[in-house]
Amino acid sequence: MEKIYDIEVDCANCANKMEEAANKTDGVKSAVVNFMTLKLKVEFEDDANEKKVMKNVLKNCKKVEDDCEIYF
Repeated sequence: MEKIYDIEVDCANCANKMEEAANKTDGVKSAVVNFMTLKLKVEFEDDANEKKVMKNVLKNCKKVEDDCEIYF
């Protein structure tokens, strides 16, 4: 399953950090941040619980960029 989320991030470097953090989250097959459109595209593992995974993605992203936001 693949979903696209709105994000709030201040700079391209921060977006790269968010992408790396999202890709390291359990349940995420792949994640791509587009800084220009402020979107996060996430492909989930087949058995993943979307809401639980996204809570962990946000938690991991806030570890590297504490003022970022993901709207899910």
